[in-house]
Parts: sequence; structure tokens; C-alpha cells
Amino acid sequence: MTGLIAPRTTQFLLLAALVLLLGLGLRNASDLATILVVSFVLTLLALPAVGLLRRHGIPHPVAVALVSLVSLLLLLGLLGLLAYAVNLLVTDIGFFQAELDSRIAGFFSFARGLGVDLSPIRSSSFNLGAITGTAIAWVSRLGDLMMTAFFVMIATFFLLLEAPALPERAARIFGSGSTLLDQVSRMSGFMMDFMVVRTETNLVHGLVFGGILMAMGVHAAVLWGAMTFLLGYIPYLGLIAAALPAIFFAWLQFGVPGALAVIVVTVVLNMVVENPVFSYFAARTFELPAVLVVFAVILFGWLLGVVGMLFAVPLLMMVLILFQVNEETRWINVLLGVDRLFEPGDAAPGPDQG
Repeated sequence: MTGLIAPRTTQFLLLAALVLLLGLGLRNASDLATILVVSFVLTLLALPAVGLLRRHGIPHPVAVALVSLVSLLLLLGLLGLLAYAVNLLVTDIGFFQAELDSRIAGFFSFARGLGVDLSPIRSSSFNLGAITGTAIAWVSRLGDLMMTAFFVMIATFFLLLEAPALPERAARIFGSGSTLLDQVSRMSGFMMDFMVVRTETNLVHGLVFGGILMAMGVHAAVLWGAMTFLLGYIPYLGLIAAALPAIFFAWLQFGVPGALAVIVVTVVLNMVVENPVFSYFAARTFELPAVLVVFAVILFGWLLGVVGMLFAVPLLMMVLILFQVNEETRWINVLLGVDRLFEPGDAAPGPDQG
């Protein structure tokens, strides 16, 4: 027994050291890794559209070109929308600073009435000018973001061109009809379905949330809706993080009733949009342990920053696939409790099946 455990321990330590080295290298090359990750995710999102065009008789290269062009326009539109919304926020930051000072003064007065001395805390400590500096820094990097977007679209274009040949190449490696190939194909389908349904859900959530905030008169409602769309990719934490700024600015404009109204809207939307649409799909298909997903968000966030947090789930699935294709690492999936994802079962619902 001891002779069997020792090689396993050595193997595990070597694997852990290799993962650590790869992680450190990935972090140092985060710009390149970000381009590759975003390109991969966009490829997952675009493949169903390419397949739809091909079923209508459009040649594969033309379908890829059309989908890539539409994707580029959407990406540029999103960046332009974010720049416009940030500019609106920066323009009126002085007004909101005055509102914040008034709210804080009222709170200090209320605290003094209760006999609580808050004099050590200076109202000037709460300065929204930091938002302006952050926003200006973001806008100043817009040129870099556009260049990154260009490389992302180029990489996505060529990935889409190569996509039809990948199943044949995989069959030559693993053998036609291989059980392992079926398992990898099943998990790859899960990744694609996850990204498509997650994107559809985020779009509905962002549009509805931004529209309600705009109807309420909350400032920079477009920005908060766009943040809801983007941060919705972060499991468990993203939608909460996207709602906090909207709650804060609603409090500045309308006081506690305004903040409570936005909180109610956030809770209702999570119940109406998230639970029936996405959570039902994810629960039936993926069943990823929550602790594993949270750990993936932390790990990939540390490695790749915000992009790693946004796409933590598909990146996690890629790692699980890599563990599955190697007999010496397949036990890790068993230990994590995700080996059942690779086993045949009920067909996973597609993106249009709800």
C-alpha cells in the first residue's frame, strides 16, 4: 500500500508545481492570455450563428465573415455605449458630490441627536472625485482597448474558420467512436450552451434593469444596465456588484426610498429572470459545485483580472476537460465531484429550449 501511495504523492506534487508555474507564467502574460480567452469565448458564442447561416446554404467562410463583422460592430457599440455613459457620469459628478455632502451632513446631525459623536470622521473623506479619475483613466485607455478588440476579432475569425475541422482531428487522435471523445464533445456542448444562455439572460437582465432605472430617473441608468450585462457573467457575485452603484446613486438622488426601490427591483429581477431562465438550465445541465465555481472566480480573477472573473465558468470547464482527457489526472474530476458531467445521460437542453 505504501508503495502505491508514494508514486501518487510524487505525481500530485509534480502536478501542483507545474500548475503553479503555468499560473505564474499566465499571470505575467495576462494581456496575451486575455486576448486568447475572449477570442475563445466569442467563438463559442458565434458558432451557433455560423451553423445557422450554413444550414441556409451560405458557405462557411462567408458565414464566418458575416458573423465576425456583426460581432465586431456589437463589440464597438458596447465600448461606445460605455464611453458615453461614463462621460455622462463624470460630467455630473460635482452635483452628486454636493448631494453626498448633504446626505452625510444629515446623517451626522441625526447621530448627534442620538448622542453619538462622529466628529473624528470627516465628511471630506467621502470624495466622489476618485470616480472621475478612474473614469478618465478608463477613457484614456480606449485606444488600447480598441487595439485589443482588433486582435480579439482576428483570432476569433480564424478560430471560427478552423472549427469544422476540429472534430475530425480529434477523432484521428482519440479514435472514431471513442468514449473519451464523446465525453469531451458533451462537455464542449455544455460550454457552448452555457455561454449562449448566459449571454441571452444577461442581455434581458441588463435591458430590463437599465430601462427601469431610466424610468425611475436614476442617473447613468445606461451605465448600470451595461454593467449588469457584463458583470452577470460572474457567478453569484456579479449581479450584486452591478446593482450596488445603482443603489448608491438612487440613494443620493431620492434618499432611502429610492435605494429601497432599486433593491426591490434587483431582487425581483433575480427571481424573475435568473431563476426560471438560467438557474433552471444550469441546474439540469452542469451541476457544478458552488464552492468550485467560487474558487474558479477567485483563481482566474487573480490570473487574468476582470476577464478571468467574467469567464471563470467556461475556463473551469476547459480545465476539467484537460483533466478528463488524461488518465493520470482523471481522478481529479472524481475528487471534485464533476466526473458525472462526462457521463451520458439526458440530452442537455439547447439554447433555444429554455
